[in-house]
Order: sequence, then C-alpha cells, then structure tokens
Amino acid sequence: MLRDTMRHLAESRPLQYLAALALAVFVYFYALDGLHIPRNGDENVYAHITRLTALSGDWLPLQSELDHMRNTKPPMLFWQGIASTGWATEWDRWHLRYPSVIYTLLTAWLVFLLGRKLGGECAVGATAALVFLAFFSTYRFGRPYLVNPAETFWLFLPFFTLLYWRERAFDSRFAMPLLLGVITGIGLLYKSFALLAPVGLALSWWYLYQRRYRLRPFLLHDVSKLVIVGSVALAVLALWFVLDPDPQAVWQEFVVGENAGKFDPHGGSYWMKLLWGGSSVWVLLLGYPLNAGLLAFPVMALFVIAWQRRYRMNDEERMLWMWMIVLFVIFAVPSQRSARYLLDAMPGVALLLALNWQRIPRAAFIASLLACVAALALFGWLAYNLQLQMPALYDETFWLVLGGTLLLLVLAVFQPRWTRGLTHVVALLTLLLLAMFLRPFDGAAGRYDAAAQQATQDKDVWVPCDFRASWEDYRFLLPAARIHGYHAQPPIPAEELQARYPLFAVQLPLQDKPCADCVVLGSRLEIRGRHNDAEIKAMLGGEVMQQLFVREWLLRAPAGVGEEIQNVEGCR
Repeated sequence: MLRDTMRHLAESRPLQYLAALALAVFVYFYALDGLHIPRNGDENVYAHITRLTALSGDWLPLQSELDHMRNTKPPMLFWQGIASTGWATEWDRWHLRYPSVIYTLLTAWLVFLLGRKLGGECAVGATAALVFLAFFSTYRFGRPYLVNPAETFWLFLPFFTLLYWRERAFDSRFAMPLLLGVITGIGLLYKSFALLAPVGLALSWWYLYQRRYRLRPFLLHDVSKLVIVGSVALAVLALWFVLDPDPQAVWQEFVVGENAGKFDPHGGSYWMKLLWGGSSVWVLLLGYPLNAGLLAFPVMALFVIAWQRRYRMNDEERMLWMWMIVLFVIFAVPSQRSARYLLDAMPGVALLLALNWQRIPRAAFIASLLACVAALALFGWLAYNLQLQMPALYDETFWLVLGGTLLLLVLAVFQPRWTRGLTHVVALLTLLLLAMFLRPFDGAAGRYDAAAQQATQDKDVWVPCDFRASWEDYRFLLPAARIHGYHAQPPIPAEELQARYPLFAVQLPLQDKPCADCVVLGSRLEIRGRHNDAEIKAMLGGEVMQQLFVREWLLRAPAGVGEEIQNVEGCR
C-alpha cells in the first residue's frame, strides 16, 4: 500500500509543483501585516517619510522629521506607498507591504518563465521559482516596505529580456535598448543612479560576449545601444530633479550624502576595512550563500560545480554568472559592504541552482534539511517555554504544522528520491513556522487593548527607540497618540523614566513588575530585536528567554511628575 502511494505521488509531479507554488504564495502573504516579520530597520524610516509626504498633500518634496533623513532614496518607493495607502488614509502595514509581495511574486514568475525556457520543461522553471522564494533573503527583504522587491524586479527584467528573446533582443538597434533604458531607469528611480554601474557593466559584458569578444563589431554595433540604455535610464532618474521644488537639497542629501558617503570609511583606513571586519570583502564573498539562508549548502555546492564545469557551461549559464560577478566586484568597491547589495543577483542564483539541480550532491540538500531541523527545534523550544508561561499563546495549528513539516523532513532525509523535491518545500514551511511562531506577538498578546488606546488619545507618549524611526511602529499600536521616542540603549529604569515623561512605555523582563507608584494603562508581549554586548553574552550563557522576550508596560507617571520635560529632545 505504501509503495503504491509513493508511486502515485511520484507520477503526479505537476500537482506537486502547483501545490508547492500555492504554498509559497500563502507563505508570502501570511502575517504580512505583522510588526514582527523578518525585515530591516529602514522600513520604519521609509514609512515615516511616506506618511509625512502623504499628509503634506504633494508628491514632492519628500517630507521627514528625521535628521539628515529626507531624500534618502529616490521618490518611487514613497509614491508607491502613498498610492497603496490612499494618501495615508488606510495606514497599516498590509497596505504598505502588499506591493512588495506582488513585486517579489512577479520576479518569481520571471524566474519560472526563464527556467522553463532554458531547462526545456516546466519542472525546471517551477524549481527555480520555488528556490528563489525559499531563499531567506527573498523572504526577509521581499515582503516589507523596502526598495529591494521593486529594485530586484526592475534590474532583473533587462537580463531576463535579453536571455528570453536572445537573438532578436541583442540584434535590436533602437527599440530594445530604449525599452531596457526605461526599465533600468525605473529601477534607478527606486534605489540610486549608482545601480547603473553594475547594470551597464554587465550589459556591456553580455553584448561583448554575444560578439564572441570581437571588439570591432561590438564597437560598431553595440556601444550605441549601451549609450541609449544609459542615457534613457539617467533621463528617467533625472525626472526627480526636474519635478522636485528643491533640487539642491536632492543633490546634497541624496547624491553627496547618501551615495558618495558610501565610500567614507568613517574614521578607519579604507584598505583595513576592505580586508578586515564586518564590512570586509570576505564577508561580501559569503553574501550569496548567506542570502540563500537554509539553502546555503546547495548554493555553495553550486559554486564548486560551476568551477568544475567552467569549460562546459552553456551561454545562458555563463551570462548569469557574469551578472553575479559584476555585482560582487562593483559592491566590493564602496566602504560599506553587505550581502544585501547582492540581492539583485539572487533570481539568477535560483535559476543556476534549478539548471544544476540534479548535479548538486545529495549531501548538500541533507545539510540544508538538517539546518531546517535546527530552526524548527528552536521554534518548538521557544514556543513550548512561552506556552508554559502563557498557556493560550499557541493553538493546535502551530503544533500540527510543525509536526507535518518534521514528517516531510524525515521523508526527504531517508528517501533519496524525495530529497531534492522536498528540500525547498521544507525550507518554505520553515519560513511559515517562523511567521506562525511570531504571529501571537502581533495578536492580542502583542498589542495594546482599546482601553489603552483610548487613554492615550491625543496625548504625548514616549516609547523606546533602538533604531532610526523605530517609534513609527507605535503609530500602529497607539494610532491616536502623539508618539515620541527615547533612546532605549542602554536600558533606562522605569523609575528614571517616570521622572522624565508623564506618559511612557518601558520594556521589562517577563516576570518583572513596573514602578509601584505608576498607573498601568496596558501591557503587551514584545520580542527584543537589538541587544547590547552584555545581553548577548547573557543569551550565550543560557538566558535566552530572559533576554529575548519582554513585557512592555504602558505607564502614567504619578501626578505632577515628569510634566516639566515635555520638550526634551527624543530619539531621531
């Protein structure tokens, strides 16, 4: 019976791929409105600029109350947020974020189409799309309100176009270069003119490779196409300078401050920072497997296989590797180096993985599955310990999904025929379980109730701030309050806060109680995302629960206390 069932499942591969892709779409939309999804701190900065710009009633100039944080990015992302929230009339995380998910799914669709064409069957395309969506970097940066989802789509689209319509696209003298210029320009309008460097260099390399490195026909026929692409892309970006009422501020804040500042070693030696530390070239070298997350081991195996097959690759594989190499080289030059800068190449990495799926050793997939085991064990252990303190925190669904994922994982580990077909599915389910573990912190346990919101209506409330504009989160928790931030690192005792602020929030260990003479307006469960050195050492020493989870108390200071410091400068 079991053997017949296994054979039936093996014969229904199209349905398996459809189910897996449907699971991926569900994973990306699940808990999209949460305050605790994997994200980057810049999301709050962008939300702040979007909200104030929308409230101004004009598309430009961009508005901000943050010091040196106004024209931090071109306006396309902020216009996207203004449109998706209806000029901030539907101000919630869902409306800010759903365009990001749409962009990410569109990129996955491009990956599917190209994988199907290059691999010759739908299974290759579906594998490529699933792998791309199973990358942790795609999940972390492809859902929040960040520039990365749109940037990845618009910068991958020119290379998709050239590979999908190979000969016609490369031979086109004007129409295709014009189209590529517009596409690239939209990408620049989301992020920066600096992206023209890797795009231009990679396109030049592709056109030269298409000519089999014959310089004369490249100079005669292709250089003019590249000039069109670059000129049109810069012209699209230049619309910002033309339309903005204060182009001088755009130049100083964006061009000089945001972009030229990337080359500033910030007090150290450029060469020392290149070769040593958290922004070194070696850290960037690990960027591709780090971006893959749970699929890091197949990606590392892919690099080995690529070297072994360097003389036997087809043109499409070589060209994808060119794009990856160019991005690495370009982003190794600035003083600030991060795996995040390599995200635009991850659709190509997913394609290369799918095209070499059967060549990757099974051991690499087993290593990824064991990494999933470690992640699932951590989620289960943390959930179990939280459940002991708050019995109603997790329902049966969490434990059923955890158990089902572990069963699939065991099948993938002990049945070789299922290893490759289930690894990316298990990785997606692990991402889903991460979201399910975090979900209670976005529900009633992680939010202030209606009474707390009513008590803070039209009042100044001071909240902890550990990153630029992190207090923007509280506009969703206490929507009618006037929110201000105070620096939360190092932690400030509640007794000291009550002497400063009449109405404030403070985060304390789960078992601690707030100051006895304060009035408690509400409380909620919170996860601490940033820790100082002492707290990290404590976590490594076993105090994970004590340092990772806190209870945040919304407090009113005793009458007459704290009222004289309403105008103290807060967190900016």
